[in-house]
Amino acid sequence: MAEPQYADPIPAATLVLFRSGGDAPELLFVERAAAMAFAGGALVFPGGRVDAADAALALRDVPADPHGAARIAAIREMIEEAGIAIGLAPLPDAATLQAVRAALHSGTAFADSLDMHGLALALDALVPFGRWCPRHANMRIFDTMFFIATLPAGAPDPVVDGTENVRAFWASAQAVLNDADAGRATIIFPTRRNLERLARYADFDHAAADAHRYGTPMITPWVEARGDGEYLCIPDGAGYPVTAERLDNAKRA
Repeated sequence: MAEPQYADPIPAATLVLFRSGGDAPELLFVERAAAMAFAGGALVFPGGRVDAADAALALRDVPADPHGAARIAAIREMIEEAGIAIGLAPLPDAATLQAVRAALHSGTAFADSLDMHGLALALDALVPFGRWCPRHANMRIFDTMFFIATLPAGAPDPVVDGTENVRAFWASAQAVLNDADAGRATIIFPTRRNLERLARYADFDHAAADAHRYGTPMITPWVEARGDGEYLCIPDGAGYPVTAERLDNAKRA
């Protein structure tokens, strides 16, 4: 039997944004447009590919940060997808943020837009939380860094760009898990595993401490045959409370 053919992983970044809620912190979600090739119709965190310009900006401004390009991509994607600025100094006012977002949508390089408005990177605002690289034969493979951050005071309400995503909203991790279990929402396997982990945290500081404890080992799920069927599995000891799900129940992008 021929070996599966895997595409080269595409670097990507995702940002889980926290704000204080009631009994549990709320997280920012976006709903992917149903027509999107990757995770169409699913609830996800803002994020996307790490492009060459992100890597060039990291090399210019934060060459010693091993996650610099991914952090920059997460910041850029949050602005593009939700209109919220994280990890910039000073934090832009509403008019500046709108100008930066419009420039990004028009194709202006992020570095040029930051320089134009006197903005610098403040990447410590983004805490590395996880790294996922699911491998599917004959499909695009994303090597995605997950970061967590807190919503800055005075930040605007999220507004989607209306292209890749059709809705943005705040909800607790458990609320989205409940909606998925009830058939009211779609979440893919990595999102579910991360939500189960995020649902345990009382606040951002708790999440950040847990992230520092476990680090960001590469999570690449595999299929394992068990007595009652096949399961999609991830490693134990990486901070995730659930490490296996029946393959016929798992939603894979």
